[in-house]
Order: sequence, then C-alpha cells, then structure tokens
Amino acid sequence: MAETPIPEVITLRLPSRLELLGVLDRVALTVCERMDFDEDTASQLGMAVIEAGTNAVQHGHSRDPLKTFEVQFHLFPDRLEVVVHDDGKGFDLARITPDVTTPDHLFDMRGRGIFIMRTCCDEVNFDFGPNGTTCRLVKHRPTVQAQVAEG
Repeated sequence: MAETPIPEVITLRLPSRLELLGVLDRVALTVCERMDFDEDTASQLGMAVIEAGTNAVQHGHSRDPLKTFEVQFHLFPDRLEVVVHDDGKGFDLARITPDVTTPDHLFDMRGRGIFIMRTCCDEVNFDFGPNGTTCRLVKHRPTVQAQVAEG
C-alpha cells in the first residue's frame, strides 16, 4: 500500500473583512501557478476560494473584523486541497438550492456561492462542529496521460 505524501501547506489567517478577499485571491492564483494549473482551472479555483472566504466572512462571522478566518492550501502531487475555517455554527446543507440556474431560482438574491464552489471544484465538503465550520475544496491535477493526449 502506497504512503500518502505529506503535502506542502500554506496557511493564511485573515480578519473577516470583505476587502481583504483580494489577498486571498492573489495567494490562490499563485498556488495554482505552482500547481501548474492552466488559466481556466486557476480561475475556477480562485472563484471557489473567494466564495468560501466570502461565506466565512459574511455568514460565519457576520462581517466582524475582530474575528479571523483561516485558509490552508495543501499542495499534494496529484491535487490541491483548500480548507477554509471560520468560527460560525454552520448551516443546513439540505436547505441549499442544488441548482440556482433553474428558472425558479434565477433571480434569487442568495445561494450562488456553494453552487459555484461545487461547479468549479472536483470535491466540496463541509464540516460543522463545536469549533466552527470548515469548507474543504479539492481540485485534482490533470494526469500525465491526459496532458500527453492533449499535446
């Protein structure tokens, strides 16, 4: 059985201020460059990370700048995992609209963030516990065979 490689981890802790999400975006794009993601993949991951950060600031901390949220980028050889953690109590996943692009939901004012995360990432998981909410985003690297086939 192969051992799971130990990832390189980059950690950010930011005050819960929406105007600081640009910092998170820059770090996410730099990490995507390190992972050799193409421009489209990097853009998708950046959107997903910003949505997760926005949720942490707005919903997890009610925009309280005295609270901080943490983002960890775990760089594995085959994937990037981004873990966003806030102190919020979480939400009921069953109440989330699965597809906000249907006619019934096109004009909804809220609820697009999780849809964007799920559309842009290979995996999106949430954990709600006594220490807050954790959102885990996963984006797999293209396989070497797929890169050779495209080239």
